[in-house]
Amino acid sequence: MNDSPILICFDGSEGAHRAITEAAELLGPRRAVVLDVGAPLTTSESIAAVSSVVPGNAFEELNTADALDRARAGAEAARGAGFDAEARAELAAPTWEGIVDVADEIAAAVIVVGTRGLSPSRELFEGSISHQLAEHAGRPVLMVPPANERR
Repeated sequence: MNDSPILICFDGSEGAHRAITEAAELLGPRRAVVLDVGAPLTTSESIAAVSSVVPGNAFEELNTADALDRARAGAEAARGAGFDAEARAELAAPTWEGIVDVADEIAAAVIVVGTRGLSPSRELFEGSISHQLAEHAGRPVLMVPPANERR
């Protein structure tokens, strides 16, 4: 692989931690950007945002701060796994578009993402960021599945 950083998607979940560990084993020590993409506004926040009491960008600032906190925790875990990692937070909907935008901006060599191991019916209902990334990223995507108990 080249000197481009890898982009590690991190949401604080067990799958995201597993993705860091597996990426470290497969890709070795290198530069990494650990990204959490938060929603610009939740449904509840959207309703509250139209209130004259709430400043227009207050929720976006809170959501960015939350995303950055998660990204910092992920960057710390990535450094523990041997990466030269920096944290980054973005707000985007849908999430996969925010990830692809950052991957393009940093010219990521690969996007690393944990998967939830959803059944086909749950994936259809809930969506799959990992599959959207594989379809739209235009670069390699390392999808790390949940641990297999039979290993």
